[in-house]
Amino acid sequence: MRSSSHVPRKRFGQHFLHEQRVVERIVDAIHPQKDDFLVEIGPGEGVLTRRLLEKTANLEVIEIDRDLAMRLKEQGVKVHVGDALDFDFSTLARDVRVVGNLPYNISTPLLFHIARYAERVRDLHFMLQREVVDRMTAAPSTPEYGRLSVALQARFEIKKLFNVASGAFRPPPKVESAVVRLIPRKEILQIDEDLLRRAFSARRKTLKNALPEVDFAKLGIDPKLRPENLSPEDYARISAG
Repeated sequence: MRSSSHVPRKRFGQHFLHEQRVVERIVDAIHPQKDDFLVEIGPGEGVLTRRLLEKTANLEVIEIDRDLAMRLKEQGVKVHVGDALDFDFSTLARDVRVVGNLPYNISTPLLFHIARYAERVRDLHFMLQREVVDRMTAAPSTPEYGRLSVALQARFEIKKLFNVASGAFRPPPKVESAVVRLIPRKEILQIDEDLLRRAFSARRKTLKNALPEVDFAKLGIDPKLRPENLSPEDYARISAG
């Protein structure tokens, strides 16, 4: 299924995984079963796709590159041709398992998009820029903690699994990568997206200046704290109040 003749396209942020040892570690982390329904985002040359198909026949992929999509179709893979940013994951069966080597140039907006479907998925395993994974797993009051941290931690339990060196890809990216697992929380926190956006656009201000309309005293939150000091649970309380 691999097609080494394909020239990676910068506009799609293509970096093709070729290190088989890394592929095996990802497959082991996913631990797919025969009856699992998997969707792979950005299969590229199909090196991970091929291994997943050995574990389950219930695999579909989302690929924006029409040339790669055609080659995958020729191998009998069910392909949704298009941008994952526009894909409606609600059209898929519930309990879907989502995997992928996400394009680094759209990884953050893509994570926000997929997070809206948290209640429909069983788990997600992604390869991402290591810096993004650090932001996803960051704790409050740390430099990496931000809007992405809160939005994802409100919906998922997140665990960084392992780092991946740039040499595992063709062409090698200029950054290190990491594999991360996301499992939907039993109780997903409801957080107002606009409130969260406004809070972190003024992250250096105190809460009373960043969100002046909120009665922090009523909520038992110190208004002199900054947006980066609050937990996802705090933002859920503010959204509900």
